[in-house]
Amino acid sequence: MQEMRLKLERYINNYLELWDFSGVIQVRKKEEILFEKAYGYSCIEFGLKNTMHSRFSIASLSKQFTAFAIMHLYDKKLLDIDKPANLYLPDDMKIHASITIHHLLSHTSGLYNFYNFENDFFSGYNRMDYSKKDFFHRYINKHPAKRPGKEFDYNNSNYNLLAWVIENVSGDDYENYLRSNLFQPLEMKSSDVDDGSRIIRKRAYNYVKDFANTVKSPYHNEKFSIGAGAIVTNCEDLSKWYSCLRDRKILSQKSYTRFFHENKNNYCYGLEHHHMYGTDRYSHGGDHLGICTYMQSYYEEDICIIILSNNEAIDQYKLGNAISDILHYKDVEMPKKHQEFPLSERELQTFCGTYLENKIQVKWMKGKLYFTRFSGNLHIEIYPIDKGKFVRRHSDQVNPYHISENEDGKKTFFGYVKK
Repeated sequence: MQEMRLKLERYINNYLELWDFSGVIQVRKKEEILFEKAYGYSCIEFGLKNTMHSRFSIASLSKQFTAFAIMHLYDKKLLDIDKPANLYLPDDMKIHASITIHHLLSHTSGLYNFYNFENDFFSGYNRMDYSKKDFFHRYINKHPAKRPGKEFDYNNSNYNLLAWVIENVSGDDYENYLRSNLFQPLEMKSSDVDDGSRIIRKRAYNYVKDFANTVKSPYHNEKFSIGAGAIVTNCEDLSKWYSCLRDRKILSQKSYTRFFHENKNNYCYGLEHHHMYGTDRYSHGGDHLGICTYMQSYYEEDICIIILSNNEAIDQYKLGNAISDILHYKDVEMPKKHQEFPLSERELQTFCGTYLENKIQVKWMKGKLYFTRFSGNLHIEIYPIDKGKFVRRHSDQVNPYHISENEDGKKTFFGYVKK
């Protein structure tokens, strides 16, 4: 076991020497902590460092809690997951009649997915005051883009709706239902739902890079994430949550069987399932402004990997998978950054321009290339690693950006033609 500890420490230290990581990492096997360390600052402004007790926004890691709460209502026979969701939604928030609770849980509802560059959700709407009805009617209440049950499409709308189902069926607020039926029974005393205004002690604030500077993450109203995100927690509580799922606490065996059942695209309910190393792996990640989180669980082997971060420096999936490989005695290459591909300033400037007004722009500034977001208010430095392939300078990026030429010889970025 000591040899494994040293391998984990060596790889993680080598990886984090490359990137300005802020957060915590914990690796456990059979109740023994093999690696545990906190990095960076929870509040740069006041010089407060992250600790293993720091509480982090976990973004889409929250989905498994929403799914679990739905199964809790299912256990109490307050809803049927195979029946239309409309039976359990408020009268003024109905969706297409063919969409079931199961479709929402498994991301197979076919609902219109507004998480794209064309819509103004990220660039403006989710910074506004929250109105559930206006949000529903403006972004979610649309005819399904695909036939329900036919295709997997990861869509936060599914889990926003599930949060509203929980509220409508239980007669309680989403956060109160989770607190009373999940957090308190499991003694998860550091877990809460961020409603955008609640004071959450020991919380790590989120940061991003603008040019080469660390800055506060762009503002967004977390109420728009409830159900799909918005939970704040720490390593200790997520370990308790892992034990709940490992030991099958709270829910009936019937509900656990459905909860862990793999649907389309390896997705269960709020968790992904893969058969790895001859056993079952359940995992999920979370990505949002200034947030990157990841949790992998091997219940048969009693292994739990938790990565929580309040900046965007690392690829948490790459790091988590490397840790898994080490735990399963696989050879792992030492991490390294992408090598820069030589292009002249003139060649680099050919990529500059507006691809989507106020949303996707590439600029040449101070001798460097930047992908700009939020109407030019956030500047992400990128550099070439091959012809037409670029990665971020200050964060690990496994899948490069592609800026290619279409049949007309015009450059395209994210499928949009440069104007």
